[in-house]
Amino acid sequence: MAALATAILVPLVGATTSTAAEGAAEETLPPFYQAPATLPPADGDIVRSEPIRYLLDPAGVTDVAFDSTRILYRSTNRTGEPHAVSGSVLVPEAPWIGPGRRPVIGYAVGTQGVGDTCAPSRLFSESIEYEALFMAGLLARGYALAVTDYEGLGTAGMHTYMDRVSQGHAVLDAVRAAQRLPGSGLTATSPVGFYGYSQGGAAAASAAELAASYAPELKVKGSVVGAVPADLTALPGAIDGSLWAEFTWFAIAGLSASYDVDMAGYLNDAGAKMFAEISDDCVFDLFNAAFTDSREFTADGSNLEELIGVEPFRSMIADQRIGRIRPSAPVLVSHSLLDDIVPHRVGKQLATDWCDRGAKVRLSTNATPLHVGGMLNNATEVYGFFEARFAGLPATSSCWRL
Repeated sequence: MAALATAILVPLVGATTSTAAEGAAEETLPPFYQAPATLPPADGDIVRSEPIRYLLDPAGVTDVAFDSTRILYRSTNRTGEPHAVSGSVLVPEAPWIGPGRRPVIGYAVGTQGVGDTCAPSRLFSESIEYEALFMAGLLARGYALAVTDYEGLGTAGMHTYMDRVSQGHAVLDAVRAAQRLPGSGLTATSPVGFYGYSQGGAAAASAAELAASYAPELKVKGSVVGAVPADLTALPGAIDGSLWAEFTWFAIAGLSASYDVDMAGYLNDAGAKMFAEISDDCVFDLFNAAFTDSREFTADGSNLEELIGVEPFRSMIADQRIGRIRPSAPVLVSHSLLDDIVPHRVGKQLATDWCDRGAKVRLSTNATPLHVGGMLNNATEVYGFFEARFAGLPATSSCWRL
């Protein structure tokens, strides 16, 4: 297993971040990411696939450890319209030695940005996907990964960042696509888990909520979700004017695109310029708007916390609330008390809301510094949780103390 992890880490980790930043202005989508005029009939059906080749592994040494496939598949957005989503399927070459069939994890990545060059399926090739280390740990344990790029991240249109339904569907349909991918060794009977942190935590949590209604055939065994921005009203007050200020504008850009809200009347000239510029930004470009006050960009001088309190933003943001639907399988929620982006109270409230609806939930609170640090706790707890779920062991719950 150590050799497998090493083989994974060499191609996926170690390059600089300049490639994504330099390519952010790219306007023409590569042919692979262009959707055909007619999509296949069912959500999760594959439009096309191709092997992933890594910049740091031109000889294809990685193929000895795992198969890497880039996919374009059908999903359904918030309004019920079918669209094409890109993603990746990673499957270890070593035979699965656990009970039953090899599990597949619907891996929901954290914030990548909103520009098409930020798509994880493209960053893999350039060896700069920052979550590769955590993916390597799951692959080393024999799990297959279905990694979605989400709606509009890599494909045509704006990435609908933080759109609860779109992100949840993208995760669920990525798992379906992985199970239908020829040669993956996965089938409709493969056990399923969901994993994500931050934006990925929201996407994985949404997938956990929507699985029973949207993809009831999936054999979901559990989910691990960390630092979930389950209540977006808490974010502007936490990060406006901070290093992470651009994240709130990512959300406004993604949700206004999803809900067809014209932002022109809400932004001043500086805001319009900023809004246009961030449409190609990746997470590595967050310094472009770091430490800015949202009042610098709004037409009436209000801050984002005030803006999202009025229509149409109030209803739009309220729609994204996670915790109102009971997950059908156990969930581990992790969150740091020292999180500087998503307040811990948001994660605790999510766990409480799910408990109140009869879900089996364990809230794991830690004191690892800041939002980025909390990701380490989330990543280390995932292994024992999934091993127990895929072995059929009963899940513990902390609902009694919430």
